Amino acid sequence: MRYYPDPSGGIDIVRVNRAIEEAFAEHARGHVQMPSKLYVSLEKGDFRTMPGYIPSLGIAGVKIVNVHPGNPALGLPTVMALTVILDVDTGLPESILNATALTDLRTGAAGAVAAKYLSPRPRVRLGLVGSGRQARAQVIAIGKELSISEVLVWSRNRANAEKFCESPGMPACRSEDLETVCDCDILVTTTPSREPLVMDRWVSEGTHINAIGADAPGKQELDPAILQRATVFVDDPKQAIHSGEINVPIARGLFGPEQVAGTLGEVVTGQKGRKRAEEITVFDSTGLAIQDLAIAAIARVSAESIDLPFG
Repeated sequence: MRYYPDPSGGIDIVRVNRAIEEAFAEHARGHVQMPSKLYVSLEKGDFRTMPGYIPSLGIAGVKIVNVHPGNPALGLPTVMALTVILDVDTGLPESILNATALTDLRTGAAGAVAAKYLSPRPRVRLGLVGSGRQARAQVIAIGKELSISEVLVWSRNRANAEKFCESPGMPACRSEDLETVCDCDILVTTTPSREPLVMDRWVSEGTHINAIGADAPGKQELDPAILQRATVFVDDPKQAIHSGEINVPIARGLFGPEQVAGTLGEVVTGQKGRKRAEEITVFDSTGLAIQDLAIAAIARVSAESIDLPFG
């Protein structure tokens, strides 16, 4: 068995985008096994287990990932993860990967794939609600699929937004108030909010929204009225209903599961998609185990490892 301490360095972002795109397509084709993630609640956060199998890649395994919003104050990432890969034929553990940075990359790639297919135009103004690690991952990954003319970013702490704009390699970027940030072509929300931050009246026709932050029951970032006038795509219906952006509106009777237009995999395979330039589209991302397996397959051939005896 091999342990990969930090396999994220040097990974080609375009290659990750393509791998995640194909994973979504395989999901739409019904060619994967992926039970819904299992949540365990803790006093200050939670952790999830995410098993899956992609026959076309010959890879199976499980990711264990936490979400603790208070961690940055302790000098720790909000999200940390380990992925264990098993030999398909024997079940022997083959690899353990530090999947913390990989989780950022694969989630960024999912947003990039959604933007590639659902963006209203090829050159975009990108709005960010939240200025953490995932916000940066979204900028980097989306920038490989579309031309970004400008980045507008909002954070509860304006200093964080200003620091974000100073990140190396960042496109033209400025910190703005929340309403101004929502005046964009692609809006990305990456906060742990449990109350709507983005109001319906701030979102113009034609906008595409990557709703990333709501990944557990009770979380939401969007005014439910946005969902009512948007075309909503999810990564996986069962997970989204349970813990995605649509989970709270569904629980409160403000949105119905039947209103989901389809999955991102169906968009990738051409079964669904944007129909009109003025259409508002939403991608509700909860994070799939098959994304973790797809990026693990890349990481294992792109990074150095340490041998660990097993048995």
